[in-house]
Amino acid sequence: MVEYSSHLDAVFHALADPTRRAMLGHLAARELTIRELATPFRMSFAGASKHVRVLENAGLVRRTIRGRSHLCRLDAARLAEANAWLRRYERFWSAKLDALEALLLEEDLAKEDLAKKVKE
Repeated sequence: MVEYSSHLDAVFHALADPTRRAMLGHLAARELTIRELATPFRMSFAGASKHVRVLENAGLVRRTIRGRSHLCRLDAARLAEANAWLRRYERFWSAKLDALEALLLEEDLAKEDLAKKVKE
């Protein structure tokens, strides 16, 4: 259980940064070098490399070194683990939203009834 928790901690830490989320979005389309990942953010290779290292430590990115190029690709397995964890709370929120909807419908019906009585 501790290992699973530490994986989730690392994933959510990595996802907490908007630059890293954007990098993952770019990697969802294709493999990119660190230089290519850095370009849209106008950051240095070193800065982008630090972000990639966080993503690697979370298990979200795999890096392959070919010559002087560091190719990165998305590894979505840990995202699936995070999604499974989040889905546990989906039932909770669905139930809360269903209760809210029922309450709002009941309120609307009460207003309609009151409007009818006022007209009479």
